[in-house]
Amino acid sequence: QAQLVESGGGLVQPGESLRLSCAASRVASEINQMAWYRQVPGKQRELVASIENSGAKDYADSVNGRFTISRDNVANTLYLQMNSLKPEDTAVYYCRVVTWTNMYWGQGTQVTVSS
Repeated sequence: QAQLVESGGGLVQPGESLRLSCAASRVASEINQMAWYRQVPGKQRELVASIENSGAKDYADSVNGRFTISRDNVANTLYLQMNSLKPEDTAVYYCRVVTWTNMYWGQGTQVTVSS
C-alpha cells in the first residue's frame, strides 16, 4: 500500500515562511500528478498547488506569488515553499498523489499562522 508522509508544518507568525515536504513510498505505478490541498474545519478541502510530470504547475489565486511547488521525481518527494504566510493560510495541508490507476492522500500536517 502506498504511503505519503507529510512534514514541515508548524506555528509561525504572519510574514514568515515554512517548507512542507511529502515523501511518497510504495507507489506501485508511475506518478502523474502531485499536489497540495488544504482544509479548515467546516470547509471543503481546496487545491493549493499541483505539479504534473511535465513540470507544469498550477496555483490557487490566493497563494500565487507566495507559494512554490516542486518535486523530486527520483525521490518521489513533493515540496511546498510557503512565503509571506498569512493567518488565512492556517489549515491542515494534505499531499495528494495521482497515478494512472489510483489516488493517494497523506495524513496531513497542521500549519498555523498567528501572531
